[in-house]
Amino acid sequence: MTQTPNVLPRGRHAAPREIVRQSQNERMLGAMADAVAEKGYGRASVADVIERAGVSRKTFYEHFANKEDCFLAAYDAGADMLLGAIAEAVDGVLPDWLAAVHTGAEAYLATLAANPAFARTFMHEVLAAGPSALERRTVIMDRFIDQLLALNAAAREVAPELPEHPRHIYVASVGASTELVARQLQEHGPESLPELVGALVDVQRKLLGP
Repeated sequence: MTQTPNVLPRGRHAAPREIVRQSQNERMLGAMADAVAEKGYGRASVADVIERAGVSRKTFYEHFANKEDCFLAAYDAGADMLLGAIAEAVDGVLPDWLAAVHTGAEAYLATLAANPAFARTFMHEVLAAGPSALERRTVIMDRFIDQLLALNAAAREVAPELPEHPRHIYVASVGASTELVARQLQEHGPESLPELVGALVDVQRKLLGP
C-alpha cells in the first residue's frame, strides 16, 4: 500500500485527467495506510495524508469526504489486493485442495509482509477506527469466508472426500487465521509473517480437511 509520491507531467505532455485522478487516489490511500501505521488511527490526520501523498487539501476533498472515508477506501483497496493475491495463487493449483490451501496462505502472508503499513491497518488499526470501520471489517471478513467456501467447493468437485461444512466452520477458520496473523504481527513484526504458513495450513486442515 505504501506509495512514493510522484509528479505527473504538465503542459503539452500532461496525463489525461482520469490517470491524474487515479494516481492521486492511489497515493492518498498509500499515505493513509502509512500515517495510520505510524501514528494510529486516532492521531493520524488529513494533513498527514496530504503531506505524504504530495497533494493539496482541495484535491483530498475532491476524492474523500473526510479522514474516515479515506481510511475505509484504503482498507477496501488493501483487502482487494489480498483477495486478488490469494485468488491468483490458488488458480494454478486447484483442484488440489491441500496445494491450494498452502499456496493461498503463502500469498496472503507474503502480500501482508510486503505491505507492512497496510498489514498494521488491516489487522490492528481498523479495530480502533469506529463503528463504520467495524462494519466494513465484517463485510471484508465475509469476502474472505466466501472465497474459502468457493475454494473448497471447487476442490470437492474432484475430491468428494472433502466434507461440506456449514458456514460457521469457515467463519471459525478465517477468524483463527486472522488472530494468528494479528499476534505474529504485534509480537514479531510484518517481516516474520511468512513464518506462519504452516500454522495457517494446519488450521484449515483441522477444520476443513478430510
